[in-house]
Parts: sequence; C-alpha cells; structure tokens
Amino acid sequence: MNGTIVIVGSPTALGGHFEGMERTPAELRRLGIVERLAARPGLAGMQLRDAGDAANDPGWAPDPDPRARNRARIVAYLPRLADHVDRALRDAGGMGGGNAGTRLLLVGGDCTSHAGALAGLRRARPGIRLGLAWFDAHGDFNTPDTTPSGNVWGMPFAMILGRGDPDLVSACDGPTVREEDAALLGGQVLDETESRMLAASRVAHFGAGMLGTAAGLAALGAWAATVGAAVDGFYVAFDLDALDPSGGWALAMPEPGGMSLTTAAAAIRVVRGSGPITGFGATAVLFGRGGDPDRTVDAVATLAEAALGG
Repeated sequence: MNGTIVIVGSPTALGGHFEGMERTPAELRRLGIVERLAARPGLAGMQLRDAGDAANDPGWAPDPDPRARNRARIVAYLPRLADHVDRALRDAGGMGGGNAGTRLLLVGGDCTSHAGALAGLRRARPGIRLGLAWFDAHGDFNTPDTTPSGNVWGMPFAMILGRGDPDLVSACDGPTVREEDAALLGGQVLDETESRMLAASRVAHFGAGMLGTAAGLAALGAWAATVGAAVDGFYVAFDLDALDPSGGWALAMPEPGGMSLTTAAAAIRVVRGSGPITGFGATAVLFGRGGDPDRTVDAVATLAEAALGG
C-alpha cells in the first residue's frame, strides 16, 4: 500500500498532576520510532514524514484547580495542535482534496492530544465524518463537574463528543465525532458518575477481557461494520495504559487486567477492516519511571502498523 504517514508530536502533560509526558515525543524519536516504523513490513512502500512537534511551552505546570488543571494553558494549546496537524497534512498533500492515502500518526503526550488531533483532521478535511475507537484503561469521560481529580486528561473523550465546559469543548472544535460513532475499548477503571454517563450515552463499550475472546472481537466487528458504513474513516486513539502492565511497558498510569499487545493489535485490525483509519494516536507513554523503553517503542510501532499498515 502506498501513501504518506504524517508524524506529529504532542509534547504535553498539561492534562494531569505530574510531569514527564511532554518529553515523550522527543524520547520516542531518540529511541528510533521513525526507523522502527520504516522497518515494519506492513508499512513498506509508505512515506513517513515527520512534521515535528506542536509548540507548547511549558509542556507541564503545577496547578491545584480541582475542576480543570491548567485549563487556560490547555485551551490555548489544543488549537495550536489542531493547526499544526492541519498544516502538516496539507503540506504532505492530499488531505484537502480528500486523498485517504495521507494519514496521521500522532505521538504524545497525554491523551488530551487526541482532541486536538481530531480537530486538525477535521480542519484538513472539512465535512469528514469520523468514527472513533478510544482504547484506554480509563473512561476519560469526566467533565469539570464530575471529575474527582481535576485532571483534564480524564475528560478528552467527553470533550470530543461535545460534553463538558464550553471553553474546553470549543478548544478542540467539539463535537468532532458523534456519540453513536464512538466506542471505548479496554475501559475498566471508571469513576461512578463517569460510568453512569457512559452507560446512558450512545457510546459502545468493549471490555479488555471481552476483546480477548473470539466472540468479543466479533462483537467489535459488528460495531465497526455498522459505523464504518456511515463514516468516511476512523480515528484510533490508543492510550497505552490499555495494555496490561505485565508486558513491561513504560506507562504513565498502568492498570492491571488490560489487553495483551496481541489482542490490542487484533482489535485495531478489526476496526481497520471496516473502513480506512485516517489517523492513529499513541499516548500515555512515560519514560524514566519504570518499564522497558525498547519494548515500549516497539509496542507503539506494532500498534501503528496494525492501524496504518497495508
């Protein structure tokens, strides 16, 4: 399969209560992510174009706000990230004209990055309707009114779907995805109110254990086929804490009971089988606090190949 994959870094940890993830895009490059992608058989024949990082200084700052930490900084950053994605895709050629051969690979950074990435995709391809497969051990469906932590990285899934405070939703051009076109995959650590909101929404939910079975993948396939018939493509948001930490990954917030890498890649391929994946984002990698960096970079490459490979 020919085409161009545009790589964009999102150097932000503004969404949470500790620093480090703002350095992840630079660390992934230092550890050879571009070279590893180029060596993947499924990505053979594709052009990898590194468009660098969106501007973000500071990438993290302490903030005790109990409703939305670093709100003003995030509201300023997400439009910059969206602009960076938009420009990078247009510079690569094709997105403005609807050429699905040019696709996005986002490397973060915390998972608020996906909200900016989706806004950028929509700016590059006005009118596109996207399905969203949100892989995460957490729900990320809180709002400033429901959050127990004040961490905005617990809100981007909701923001993308148009839920939450108007300034946060507007910062990512929300809603950029319809609830009936979205699914949470691997979510297992949910706050009570968040869980109730998800259950009452039109968002599909596939648990980590379920996806490890043939029946679970078949159910995911039915969802993807139905949504794929209505959308122009999918965006896959992958918070690496969806993976079980027994794999030795370098994660920001590891949670036991997650998916194996094999299961995660299989689930992504099921989604890809029902429509083109226009963008893939990998977030929540954190180096220097445990886990094997080399294995983690390989995991990012494996997931990207599953999403964007031929």
